[in-house]
Amino acid sequence: MKQKLIRSFVALLLMALVAGCESDRLRRSEASPGIALPTVDREVKYDDDLLLANAAAQPPGIMDAGAQRMFDGESLSGWRVTPFVAAGPVQLRSGLVVLRRGEPFTGINYTNPVPSRNYEASLDAMRVSGDDFFCGLTFPVRDSFCSLIIGGWGGSLVGLSNLDGSDASENETTKFINFENGRWYHIRLRVTEHKIEAWIEQKKVVNVITTGRKLAVRFGEIEQSKPFGIASWSTTAALREIRIREVSGPAEED
Repeated sequence: MKQKLIRSFVALLLMALVAGCESDRLRRSEASPGIALPTVDREVKYDDDLLLANAAAQPPGIMDAGAQRMFDGESLSGWRVTPFVAAGPVQLRSGLVVLRRGEPFTGINYTNPVPSRNYEASLDAMRVSGDDFFCGLTFPVRDSFCSLIIGGWGGSLVGLSNLDGSDASENETTKFINFENGRWYHIRLRVTEHKIEAWIEQKKVVNVITTGRKLAVRFGEIEQSKPFGIASWSTTAALREIRIREVSGPAEED
């Protein structure tokens, strides 16, 4: 008899615990019926979508006459997604290429031939969110490669990586410019036989004689951007109007 009473008591106790857990589960689910609670990621994505919609509606400020379009505004024809480890998604949105934040890199590579000298490449680039470089443009220079970094090392650094073994934060091209999230910047790069030049908007930011200099891409994953690629670092970036044209020499001689 005593054992029977004990078994009944235990059964009642278990039923009470199960009912309590079920009640608590229902209360949690009923806190927002049919609506997922917002998360930081969803809020950021929503903000990005609004910003990108506004950005896509803005007309290009500067057009390079005679330049060939490398990006058709509709597809990644002529490009591939760079196989960075832990890259973010690459999206096409209303004429833009969007490089979603990676850990750290996200990027694209051009798959068609690119000259190694006497050319000028240009694009519009925007940092959508994040605080590091939104345009790491890797490009050929004669028989080597180099990268133009825009907005790196915390958000403001501009320069070439690498010159004589020194990256963009350590050589004579190092500059610091305040970049605003959500604003387009027109970037122009000119590579000639003995010189690399670059401009942001109309301001010249790189003017380097390359004769006798050792040019290389910084060691690590960015090497996958060769021969011609664009990458972002821990940052969501938007790109458009990617173009290239042949030139006959440095800017002052063209």
